[in-house]
Amino acid sequence: MNRLFSILLAAAIVAAPMALATGADAAAPQRDSHSPRHHSWIRGHRISETDRRRAASVDYRRYRLQPPPHGRRWVRIDNSFLLIGINSGLISKVVTAR
Repeated sequence: MNRLFSILLAAAIVAAPMALATGADAAAPQRDSHSPRHHSWIRGHRISETDRRRAASVDYRRYRLQPPPHGRRWVRIDNSFLLIGINSGLISKVVTAR
């Protein structure tokens, strides 16, 4: 009786990880919902609040960009540099990095 119980317990321990791995969640692809990607930025459009939060300010001299005019700043989102209005979020210029 003890031997049968030991064999069943060992089988359950070995089979448990395999049963968890075959669930529906394991087959679903992983998506990053926090960083939607834009394929193109259009001059004259406004940058969304979500994109403004994830935009990183850059040193324009380091990337050899022209100095931003008063009231504008350079930001980097994904692989693009955008010259945007500080208050309005209006896109003035788009430079795509190689």
